[in-house]
Amino acid sequence: MKTLVIPVIVCGGSGTRLWPLSRAGFPKQFLALSGNFEKKTLFQEAVERLNQIGSKSSKVTANLTITLGRTLIATNEDHRFLVLDQLRKMSGIHATLLLEPVGRNTAPALTLAALYASEINIDQSNDPILVVTPADQTIQNADVFTNALQSCISVVTGDTSNKTIAILGITATAPETGYGYIKGSVSKDSFTEYTVEQFTEKPNLETAKAYIEDGNYFWNSGMFVLRTSTWLAALKEFRPDILDAAQKAWDQKTQDQADSTPFVRPNKERFSAIPSESIDYAVIEKCPGSNYQIKMVELDAGWNDLGSWDAVWQVGNKDAQGNVTSGDVLFSNSTNSLIYACSRLVSTVGIDNVIVIETADAVLVADRSKSQDVKHIVNRLEAQQREEKSLHRKVARPWGWYDSVDQGERFKVKRIQVKPGASLSLQMHRHRAEHWIVVKGTAEITNGDKVVTLTENQSTYIPQGQTHRLANPGKTLLEIIEVQSGSYLGEDDIVRFEDTYGRS
Repeated sequence: MKTLVIPVIVCGGSGTRLWPLSRAGFPKQFLALSGNFEKKTLFQEAVERLNQIGSKSSKVTANLTITLGRTLIATNEDHRFLVLDQLRKMSGIHATLLLEPVGRNTAPALTLAALYASEINIDQSNDPILVVTPADQTIQNADVFTNALQSCISVVTGDTSNKTIAILGITATAPETGYGYIKGSVSKDSFTEYTVEQFTEKPNLETAKAYIEDGNYFWNSGMFVLRTSTWLAALKEFRPDILDAAQKAWDQKTQDQADSTPFVRPNKERFSAIPSESIDYAVIEKCPGSNYQIKMVELDAGWNDLGSWDAVWQVGNKDAQGNVTSGDVLFSNSTNSLIYACSRLVSTVGIDNVIVIETADAVLVADRSKSQDVKHIVNRLEAQQREEKSLHRKVARPWGWYDSVDQGERFKVKRIQVKPGASLSLQMHRHRAEHWIVVKGTAEITNGDKVVTLTENQSTYIPQGQTHRLANPGKTLLEIIEVQSGSYLGEDDIVRFEDTYGRS
């Protein structure tokens, strides 16, 4: 049997529980957090895992030929170039980005993927199987994971009524209160396939302990396998308002691309009107007892959703004293701690079970057992409208990055790096002037009606209100130091006239 399978990566979370390393502008899925801090990012690992479904054979796939379609990545429009940068570092991945203009949770994201898949006609198959996973989980045993997903695909293809959804249930090893739970009973004809009886969302400790003792409960991984038509039909039955609103946004979509990677953009106004809901609440939890059945395949492969800094410590490479580190770190009489040093030396003396996360503009110190409470700090940052909630001091841009190295009254200093062949938008500022000094590479600078080329140690001045652009015409990186001066230096003081990246 030949089956068209489409990997779907849901990549829209903000990862605020891993602040200050993860922020809305650079969330945790784009960080390398599993095992050690030098590996692939969580997003790259998720893409790689799903693209192994068709290439690795097993007993499950003996009578099943999997044809793998393009990977669909549902992500926030603001993160599209972060996704592209990370895809560039991977070989053999063909992806399409479904760009959400605003966040509407996972049910609308999956609906975009289903609407896209319903328009595909490969080998006369217009009802592909969707394999759906978040972008921010870690799996220690990739082969076991692949086999489990293939089992889910087999479960779905075996139902000719197209009313079965398969879910991966994680072997529950402790009474965790931060996870949802699945109650399953073993199917009569299978020792690995369960029929899901109920879902429970984040129980209290006593209930979680009872679930572990019962032995028939599993953690909800948030990973699903289902036919395109099954999702659309179930959504029509349980949440027709979401389907109707998503269809209207999809019907008015536009398409463009970058680096031969398609961007599909649903209509912003229509998409903003879609009710915000998760896949679980919209459909999955309503299926038991309905015309749709949920089958579960157990997964015991070292899964973790990295929902807190304590979870990062748990999957990290520990030294003899139980410490997990990244960067320039020195310990003295310290145990069972996670220390992340981003921009300077971090040293600890006489600590145990502590989290220390140092970035260029913020430091977090927390009891490891209380690391879930980082959300309270993020909420206070949001209430105070502080930039540290969303942006790092060093900010990624499609053309490169900038790092705000110093700031005072009426001035700001940035270090700016521009990729070869890239350029900033043609723009102007109403409230500030800028001085540019080239420290590496070659800069092509549009300054009003003049275009000049500057090299190392040369500089120029951009008056307030002047139209200008910075470009790198060379084959090596361009770096400049920018000194801003003026009455207002916010990032929103920018008027774009032309932009390679669709931001004007």
